[in-house]
Amino acid sequence: MRLRTSRLLQFTALCFYAQSSVQSPPNFKHHVTEQSRLSDRMSRRLTRTYQLYSRTSGKHVQVLANKRVNANGDDGAMHAKLEVETDSFGSRVRIRGVKTGYYICMNKRGKLIGKRKGRGKDCIFTEIVLENNYTALQNAKYEGWFMAFTRKGRPRKASKTKQHQREAHFMKRLPRGHLLSERRPFDVLPLPVPVHPLSRRTKHSHHQRSGDR
Repeated sequence: MRLRTSRLLQFTALCFYAQSSVQSPPNFKHHVTEQSRLSDRMSRRLTRTYQLYSRTSGKHVQVLANKRVNANGDDGAMHAKLEVETDSFGSRVRIRGVKTGYYICMNKRGKLIGKRKGRGKDCIFTEIVLENNYTALQNAKYEGWFMAFTRKGRPRKASKTKQHQREAHFMKRLPRGHLLSERRPFDVLPLPVPVHPLSRRTKHSHHQRSGDR
């Protein structure tokens, strides 16, 4: 009886050790989410220039000189051209108006404002690609708050926004007149012709050829 009990305890301990030694598979989704929240200070910034077309106003997001942000910009307008900088290896970006140089930021009241320096988390947005191919922009500091505009192009209070709302849906567009042929990612430069010093034999043959002429 004691022998059976001892063997049973050994078998139970062995099973417990086997279960504890087996490692659970890594959660890649959690890893990507955590890494995307970290600002990348080492890599070179990837910068793109495009427009954000608002689904509700039918116009483009623009940053004005008075630091106001609206969605009433025409296609190709200078204030509607946005320079988008990557902040992490994921989908976090900083959005700056090309004409004014102001970054689009969000204050604690959920209002969109322009700032000269956009290093804070309130000036970082996470791009979320939706099933309808539109893009939603969620603020990194105030999670659950999205950039959104009304039909008249006025900014909507971020605390009342949701990801599925039309007011928070945007489409990336190249400015009018921007030709794809003008985008040259690489410039091929001709290789320089190396200049080698003339040896004595080369100089002698060169003089002979000159004398024969």
